[in-house]
Amino acid sequence: MPTIPSDYLERVYAGLLGKNIGIRLGAPVEPAIWTYERIREVYGDITSYIKPYRNFAADDDANGPVYFVRPLLEKVERLRNKEGGWLGSLPQSAVGAGEGNPVAPLAIEPSEVARAWLDYSREGVGMFWWGGYGRSTEHTAYLNLKHGVPAPESGSIARNGKVTAEQIGGQIFIDTWGLVWPSNPEMAAEYAVRAASVSHDGEGLHGARFIAGCIAAAFRETDVEAVVGAGRAMLPADSAYAAVVDAVLRFHAQHPSDWRACQEYLLAEWGYDKWPGLCHIIPNAGVCVLALLYGKGSFARTVEIATMCGWDTDCNAGNVGTIAGVLYGLDALPAHYRAPINDSIVLSGLPGTLNILDIPTFARRVAEAGYMLAGKAVPASITEALQRGDGERAIWFDFVLPGSTHGIRVSDPTRFAARHRSGALEFQFERLVKEESGKLFFKPFYRRDDFDDERYSPIFSPIARPGQKVRIEFMLERWEGQHIGVEGYVRDTFTRQDIIATGTIFPQEGEPCRLDFQIPSLDGSFPDEIGLKITSFSGKGKRDSGRLFIRHFSIEGKASYTIDMAKQSVEFGCVTPFSHDGGTWSIESGRLHLMTPVQAASYTGGYRVGDQRITAQVRPIAGDCHMLLVRTQGATRGYWAGFDGPGHVAIYKNDAGFTRLANAEYSWQAGRDYVMAFEAIGSSICLSIDGEKVLEIDNDRFDSGMLGCGTLRASRALYGPFTVEEL
Repeated sequence: MPTIPSDYLERVYAGLLGKNIGIRLGAPVEPAIWTYERIREVYGDITSYIKPYRNFAADDDANGPVYFVRPLLEKVERLRNKEGGWLGSLPQSAVGAGEGNPVAPLAIEPSEVARAWLDYSREGVGMFWWGGYGRSTEHTAYLNLKHGVPAPESGSIARNGKVTAEQIGGQIFIDTWGLVWPSNPEMAAEYAVRAASVSHDGEGLHGARFIAGCIAAAFRETDVEAVVGAGRAMLPADSAYAAVVDAVLRFHAQHPSDWRACQEYLLAEWGYDKWPGLCHIIPNAGVCVLALLYGKGSFARTVEIATMCGWDTDCNAGNVGTIAGVLYGLDALPAHYRAPINDSIVLSGLPGTLNILDIPTFARRVAEAGYMLAGKAVPASITEALQRGDGERAIWFDFVLPGSTHGIRVSDPTRFAARHRSGALEFQFERLVKEESGKLFFKPFYRRDDFDDERYSPIFSPIARPGQKVRIEFMLERWEGQHIGVEGYVRDTFTRQDIIATGTIFPQEGEPCRLDFQIPSLDGSFPDEIGLKITSFSGKGKRDSGRLFIRHFSIEGKASYTIDMAKQSVEFGCVTPFSHDGGTWSIESGRLHLMTPVQAASYTGGYRVGDQRITAQVRPIAGDCHMLLVRTQGATRGYWAGFDGPGHVAIYKNDAGFTRLANAEYSWQAGRDYVMAFEAIGSSICLSIDGEKVLEIDNDRFDSGMLGCGTLRASRALYGPFTVEEL
C-alpha cells in the first residue's frame, strides 16, 4: 500500500518551487525563434536565470496547476470545515486511500475540471494561450465547453482531431495531480487523465499519465531512473509516448554523459517536423526524459538542460522542475534559483484576489488533499495553519517551512536583507544613520509598472483591504547603536505615499514585540505595501545595525472600503481593481464605463467573503439590463440583481446558467443616476434602490464570493463610485 513520506509537505513545497523555477528559467527562450542551436550560440551553457525579472508575470504553466485542481481543493476544504472534522464524519471508504479508488466526495470527474475552466478563465486573455479555434488546443476546448460540448468530449480526438488533441498542454497543467497522490503513480495518472481530458486526448493523455506518475513516484523512489520507470509503467506499450521514452532510455544507456548528443538525436528522429501542430507533445516528452536522466541527480542541471534543449522550454523545464524538486528536496534548490521566486507567484485567472499566490500556503492545501485522498489524518500543524489563513479568507504567515519567506521583501535590497533563519524571517539592517529608514513589507496588490513584460496579462484585486487588521510579531537583535524605532505602515497605491498606522515603539533586545493595526481608509484607493518601517534614532555620528526576527505576519478580519474610479487606471487590459469577463470597460468621467453587445461582468473583492454588501451609483445609458453582483465564485456561479427589462428589477442565480429567482415592477429610466445596493447576509439576498428595499429572497446556494457589476445582454452604463462592506 502506498505510504506518505514523513517529509511530505516539504517535498510538495519543493515540487511547487521547482515547477516555478523551471518556468521562469525557460520562459525567455520559449518563442519559436529560440531553437536549440540559437540557444547554444547565444547563451552557451546556462547556469542561472537568463532574464532578471523584477516580478515574473503569469504563465499558462503556472495557471493551470493552480486553478484546475481547485475542484478537489474546494471539496477538501468543505470536509475540513465539517463539524467534528473530516475523518470522523466520513466512512474510510469514502476517501479512498491506498489501493482503493476514491469515491464521492473526493472523486474528481472531467465535468468538474471543465467547470473550473469556465469559472476561472477570462475569454480571450490570460490563463492559457488563446491562439484560435482549431489552432490552440486550450482555446478550442474552452469554446467547446462554452457552447455546450461536455467534457471529455470537449478535448476528444473525435471532436477536435488528432493533431489538436495531442499538443503539449496535456502534460503541462497536471503537476498538482501528481503532488496530491504521493507514492501512488497509478492514482496520480488516473486523476491527471481525468483533468487533461477536458482539453486533450490520445498522446496528450499519455503525457498526463507519465508526468503525474513520475511526480507521485518521486515521493517514494531514491533515483531518477526508477522515477522515469514508474512513469513509463503508466503508458500503453504501443503508444508513441512510450516509444520516445524508450528511445531516450536506450540512448542514455549507450551515451550516459553527452546530453547534447541525445538532443541532436531527438532533433533528427523525433523533431517537430515529424509531429504536426505548433507544439506537439512527443518531441517535448523526449526532452523531459532526457533532462531527468542527464541531470544526474542535480536539480539545477535538470532544469538547465531542459531549457537548453529548446522547443517548449518553459513547459519542459517546469515539468521536470516539479519532478526533480520532489525527488531531490528543498536542500537541492540552489539559492540563486530559489531566492528570486521569493515564495510567491502571480497568476492570471478571473478572480483577482486569487492571482497572488503564496506558495507555502498553497503547498499546505495540496498536502492536506494528499492526506485526505490517502485516508490519513491530516497533521494538526497543517490543519491549524489553514484554519488561520488559507490565502483566501485570511493571510497567515508563520515561516515554519524551511527557507520560507512568504513573498515578503525589503525596500532596498542593496541596503537591507530579508532571509529565512531558524523558523523566522530575518530582516537585517546595517549602519543606519540618524533618521535613516528601511522597510520590510508584503505586497497585497500589484500594478502594471511592477512588471517587465505582458505575459498572460495578470490582473489583481487587493488581497488586503481597508478595515482589515494586521498583526506582526518580532524580536530585535542589536549589533551596534542604541535607538531603533519600529512602526507599522501601509502604502497608498494611488499616491505612493507611506501612511504610518501605529505609534513608534523602541524594542528592547531579545524581548518579544507585537504591532497590531487596522488598514486605514485610503479614500477610494488601496494598499500595495503593508509592513514594518524601521528608523534610526541614535545620536549624531552613531549608527544602528542589527536584525529583526519576524515570527508572525497576518492580515485578517472584515473590510469596509470605497472604490473611487477617479483613482483607478487601465492596466493589463482591465480597470483596477477589477477583472473583466466580456464587454469593453474603461474609465469615463471618473466612473467605470461598460459598453457591450453581449453578457459581461466585472469582479472585485475577496473571494471567500460571506456576508457582504456592494453599493454603487448606476447610470443606465443604453440597453435594459444593468446589475450588481454578490457572492460570485467565478464566471458561472453567483447572484446578480438590478434593472432587468423596461420597468422591472430582478434577482438571478447564476449556476452554470441563469435562473430568475424574483422580479418586480420598478419604474426606471436611462440617463438618470440610481444608488443601487445589493447584499447577501446569511441566506437573505436583498436588492435596494435609492434606499428602498425592492426585492428580497431566501437562497443558500452560494455562501461566499466576489462582488461586482455587469449585464446579461447588450448595454451601456456608468458604475461607481462603489462602497463595499464585509458584514
